[in-house]
Amino acid sequence: MTVELTRDSYEVEVNGSDIPVLVDFWGPRCGPCLTLMKPVEELEREYEGKLKIAKLNAAENRMLCAKLRVMSLPTFLLYKKGIEVKRLTGESITIQEIKTAVDAVLAEP
Repeated sequence: MTVELTRDSYEVEVNGSDIPVLVDFWGPRCGPCLTLMKPVEELEREYEGKLKIAKLNAAENRMLCAKLRVMSLPTFLLYKKGIEVKRLTGESITIQEIKTAVDAVLAEP
């Protein structure tokens, strides 16, 4: 199940996770974000038990986005052991690029 993040839950859900985390920064007026929403949620089944998928509404969490230097949408951050290991950003991100990044992170020891 996709985790809905807030400023208060970010630290525990992302940095405290035993498995890698893909954080989807999205906005309700971001067309590319909304286009990717369903395919990203479907990744959960494909990577069940290996990857946590979390979403953060950037419009409701502007201060956290600024702190994390998320300046455009969509943005996807991949974390492993609480450390950001990959950042994908821009309107042209594809689900295949996301999967490739996730596979690379999961393949690392």
